[in-house]
Amino acid sequence: MRISMRQLFCTSIFAAISIFGARAQSPAPIVLQAASPAAMTTTPPTATTQSSASVEAAIKLLEQLKAKNEDTLKKQEAALQQLDELQQGAEQLKIFSKRG
Repeated sequence: MRISMRQLFCTSIFAAISIFGARAQSPAPIVLQAASPAAMTTTPPTATTQSSASVEAAIKLLEQLKAKNEDTLKKQEAALQQLDELQQGAEQLKIFSKRG
């Protein structure tokens, strides 16, 4: 009875670690539009206002990407902390199982 409970617990820990590891390894792809080379080669007066608008849009996009990256890093940090706690629990379980 004890052995089957121990195996069940170890299997569940392994499954949890595998799930968190799989999530940490597959980030969502980010697709950015390429800048058009025609806008860079011509310099009429309207192009400068268009380029400044595109620069502002690019800055906003980069700020959004930065915020998403920070959120992702926070989630990964939380997942790592949970994995560390699971690992500590597994190590304690090993210690207690050797004593018993």
